[in-house]
Amino acid sequence: MEYSRPFLGKTVKVSIDRKLGSKHPKHDFTYPINYGFIPDTTAPDGAELDAYVFGVDVPIIEFEGKCIAIIHRLDDDDDKLIVCNENETFSDDQIKKITHFQEQYFKSEIIRL
Repeated sequence: MEYSRPFLGKTVKVSIDRKLGSKHPKHDFTYPINYGFIPDTTAPDGAELDAYVFGVDVPIIEFEGKCIAIIHRLDDDDDKLIVCNENETFSDDQIKKITHFQEQYFKSEIIRL
């Protein structure tokens, strides 16, 4: 988690590789939200740091916004940033509900500033 914590409260750029409405390449689900990664970062799994983009209801290819929270997986080494427009906010319950499609398979906690 120490690799993801410096992003809390910061403006970040997200490259979207799983657009809203797209199918997961290996698992049988559709993304109900835009999902991507922070370019030029490395998470413990060897890939870039992942991010969910909240508050955008159309497929996009990139997004710049504020990291308001981290989903810290307790049984996996792959944290997820929660990124949204500067003036938006989402409760822990909203974050859990929106990300349930993928996060239901992991034990996690939500970290904030």
